[in-house]
Amino acid sequence: MMNATTPEPRQQGRDIPALSAFTLCEAFQTTVRARGDEVALRTSGGGVVLTWRHYAERVGCVASGLAALGVERGDTVALMLTNRPEFHIVDMAALHLGATPFSVYNTFSPKQIAEVCANAGPRVVVTERRFLEQVKLGMTNIEHVVLVDADSDIDGVLRLEELEAPLGNGINVEKSWRAVDPEDLLTIIYTSGTTGPSKGVELTHANVLQVLCAMTERFSMQPGGRAVSHLPAAHIGDRWANHYWPVLLGAEVTCVPEPRALQATLKEVRPTYFGAVPRTWEKLKDAIERDGLRRDAGEPGPLESFGLGDCRFGIVGAAPTPPSVIEFFAGLGLPLCDVWGMSETAGLATATPPERIKAGSVGLPLPGVELRTASDGELLLRGGMVMRGYRADPARTAEALDEEGWLHTGDLAEVDDDGYVRIVDRKKDIIINASGKNMSPANIESVLKAASPLVGHVVCIGDARPYNVALVVPDSEALAGRPADDPEVHSEIASAIDRANADLARVEQIKTFTVVDAEWLPGGVELTPTMKLRRQPIMEKYADRIEQLYDRSGPQ
Repeated sequence: MMNATTPEPRQQGRDIPALSAFTLCEAFQTTVRARGDEVALRTSGGGVVLTWRHYAERVGCVASGLAALGVERGDTVALMLTNRPEFHIVDMAALHLGATPFSVYNTFSPKQIAEVCANAGPRVVVTERRFLEQVKLGMTNIEHVVLVDADSDIDGVLRLEELEAPLGNGINVEKSWRAVDPEDLLTIIYTSGTTGPSKGVELTHANVLQVLCAMTERFSMQPGGRAVSHLPAAHIGDRWANHYWPVLLGAEVTCVPEPRALQATLKEVRPTYFGAVPRTWEKLKDAIERDGLRRDAGEPGPLESFGLGDCRFGIVGAAPTPPSVIEFFAGLGLPLCDVWGMSETAGLATATPPERIKAGSVGLPLPGVELRTASDGELLLRGGMVMRGYRADPARTAEALDEEGWLHTGDLAEVDDDGYVRIVDRKKDIIINASGKNMSPANIESVLKAASPLVGHVVCIGDARPYNVALVVPDSEALAGRPADDPEVHSEIASAIDRANADLARVEQIKTFTVVDAEWLPGGVELTPTMKLRRQPIMEKYADRIEQLYDRSGPQ
């Protein structure tokens, strides 16, 4: 564990006063004072609109209600919610008590919920009716269940309105939040886990504020702005970009509970910055290209038509991004900035400056980040954003953090002469074929996906094998109603793989493939909630299909 140190005073932000805050509670209260009458939270369509002052009032009421249920400084509070204003309110209320709110992935099974809650030990869970049965099965020892959307009494649970009403003598919320320390635990992020059980990453107020201040500097952020919250709150990506960062900036957040509503919400909100996983940007690229074929002269440009006309920059991360996607948006005048980080680094450690895009890299180290590569190419880093450790897991903490404070990321990386970082692959995911040749499946998959919008997901296999093969899942939108086993679909994918192979070294090329007629959903067997491939479960589930590919003589 790294020793806590007394924080140096932050530089006072002339335009963003919350930059001087030492805790997120202080940042929140500073922003409320500065921007009280401006909109803080809203829903798509404007059904719910809360100003910063109203947001703060509800935070105070919920904090008092949680305290009446027995929540104290150092306790944990579980949230299992979709993207909605109540998430922001309850999370911030728990923080104002010195408690630690954390989110549970909505796709978790009762068994996974039980494992996470056994580690975190929450006294209270705040959830929705749709998740109530999962919660009851997974959180058998929970003291209180609060529903944010119950319109009538349900046995054994509280309604949020009841929590916000006076339940006892109340507490001095201001005294409570002022007692919060920078080294207090802000949240626990449970890694979605491409392999093995989830780990509880403990992040302090100081960890997260380090990242927020560094990103504010890297992107020359101005106060205010508009953001769209659409990723799972259990993932650090949405927490830092669309919950914590708006508190610092005083930005307006629109909550999108259903992914299919994202494009319509972008057109409504016209965000000033927007972050998403690569697949979302790929789908936007495909939609813009299709729309361009139907566009008449004199109509608004493609960015305006898709709600990105006011966007100063886009952020992409969590998985490899095809350079062609970066270049496409750059050509439209929207810098798409690749970033890299981990839950263990409060979400970010590198980011591409909008004015100096370099496709294929994940940018430069953020201010305050120290990077180096080990002898085997593994990326090591240290700085104020590095986690406190894994919750109740000293053995895995010691594996990740060495005695000098270096975090061993598990990613293989290269740093060019300009200081830009390129992630080669996960240390454990590198393919070493039967001839001893090393290659990155992620890089190969990126080239394959860029070859055609019909390629939704693709997995390259070749470890200890004589050549590479691939599982290809067609994109449901690009199929346009055609069955996945349509010979025309197969032919189009074959042509795409031929085009991709032309850009790959011979040893990297795909010799044969099979089309998987299934939909891989975030949080399922094949994908994490942020759509990273779960390679080992995929290998196990599709073992027979893979063996059939190697039984064939020559390409399919």
